[in-house]
Amino acid sequence: MALIAVNDLSVGYGSQIVAENINFKVEAGDYLCIVGENGSGKSTLMKTLLNLQKPVKGEIIKGDGLKENEIGYLPQHTDVQKDFPASVKEIVLSGCLGRSGFKPFYTSADKKLASENMERMGITDLAGRSYRELSGGQQQRVLLARALCATRKLLLLDEPVSGLDPKVTAEMYSLIAELNKEGVSIIMISHDIGAAVGYADHILHIGGNVFFGTREEYLGSKLGRFFLMRQSRDDESMPLFKPRKKNPYSIMMSEDSGTAGDSDAYASEETEDEAEEGNASEETAAATEEGNASEENAVETAVEKASENGVNAEQDADNDKVKDKEVKDNDR
Repeated sequence: MALIAVNDLSVGYGSQIVAENINFKVEAGDYLCIVGENGSGKSTLMKTLLNLQKPVKGEIIKGDGLKENEIGYLPQHTDVQKDFPASVKEIVLSGCLGRSGFKPFYTSADKKLASENMERMGITDLAGRSYRELSGGQQQRVLLARALCATRKLLLLDEPVSGLDPKVTAEMYSLIAELNKEGVSIIMISHDIGAAVGYADHILHIGGNVFFGTREEYLGSKLGRFFLMRQSRDDESMPLFKPRKKNPYSIMMSEDSGTAGDSDAYASEETEDEAEEGNASEETAAATEEGNASEENAVETAVEKASENGVNAEQDADNDKVKDKEVKDNDR
């Protein structure tokens, strides 16, 4: 039975629905990435999965013996968290509270688990340091170690690399991937579509259109190809949308849309308008056809780049680990 099964779910605040028609499941060992536009309801969905707020409609079924206190959670990094006045060890240990209840003292098993997870995250030497003195990447490792103290089954991560530099981002993604290989199921919210398809084996895309399926299915879908292409253009500081009458989602998902590309649909609209006004020409048709081919090439490039993303990041992180080990050996 699935760890989590979500059926016909609508999430929001009170009677106000933020996202709806959500259906997906997470099996033991899965790596699910939740993607979508800003404001599409990703964080609201995660809070609903954590039972921090009630669903507006639908059901969430937890199976395979998963208990409420066996879900580790890494929330979005906030300024309040950054200045939390506690030691690294104290914060990591606090992750044991959900499992053992509010006791006056931590048990030896709790302390052992905290030590193991600090070592796992490479922060043992920071145990006595104040959390507020750490860098953003170190703080995220501390919070991840804390989340691991709460679970051996399932981790929920809300934008775990937000605000981190590219090198630390790659290290965090590599750590999360390693945890997944060790058997921890992952549900992660990300704005980085490239990273999502580079690491996750399943994708949940919510918003105007909802998609759930494997990474390969997402890459082959119009919705997935559209957002990959858009991120590729954003990375190159190129504007994607031009003024238009129609919603890009409806064009992208329509049956007679030639490709997932927005500029494809836009070029197609322009050609139709010119034809109606009697201004269509062979030159316009040729330009449109060339634009379509260019758009397809952009999508293919984005897909290839996303597929290579996970491998490259893991290789960089592994190289850093080797260098760190060499430095420690030399110090000894």
